[in-house]
Amino acid sequence: MEVAKIDYKQLDAVAVSQGPGSYTGLRIGVSTAKGICYAADLPLMAIDTLEAMANGMKMKLGSQIADNDLLIPMIDARRMEVYASVFDAQLNRINDTAALVIDEHSFENLCRDHHLWLFGDGAPKLSKLFENHPGISIVEGFKPSAAYMLPLAEKALLEQKFVDVAYFEPFYLKDFIAGKPHVKGL
Repeated sequence: MEVAKIDYKQLDAVAVSQGPGSYTGLRIGVSTAKGICYAADLPLMAIDTLEAMANGMKMKLGSQIADNDLLIPMIDARRMEVYASVFDAQLNRINDTAALVIDEHSFENLCRDHHLWLFGDGAPKLSKLFENHPGISIVEGFKPSAAYMLPLAEKALLEQKFVDVAYFEPFYLKDFIAGKPHVKGL
């Protein structure tokens, strides 16, 4: 706020990435957003992380995306599992967000009629798997950004799609399971 030279009184609402994503990252982001909302008496808007990523990829690729292409943002969920959803070129959601274990047959049905763009930190690990597939493009180096949420947040603000600041919980997709520390002595 200091860098942007904006006072909290100038804000209309706060937008936060709702998930899916890192358990810790989501908790920190949502807690910070809620704190700002409580302190400044502002409404809270929850923006779907994968939808924001699809919006960002569409902005990045522009005219490279054909009307019939599908955008598949992916968040790494370890091993060959990703959190993903499918969007058409107009950013309409085609399927629900899911935790998917990816193999060479994962996108056979979609590839029959569409070109697929896989991106996000879950996509690069699939490069070898789909390197010879002409219907799948893997975009490496895509980084999520809060800037990709802006059009979605503006729309939510216009439609007054607010969530309850007190009861809003991030969308984790899977339950958090604490692991045993691997640090010697803990």
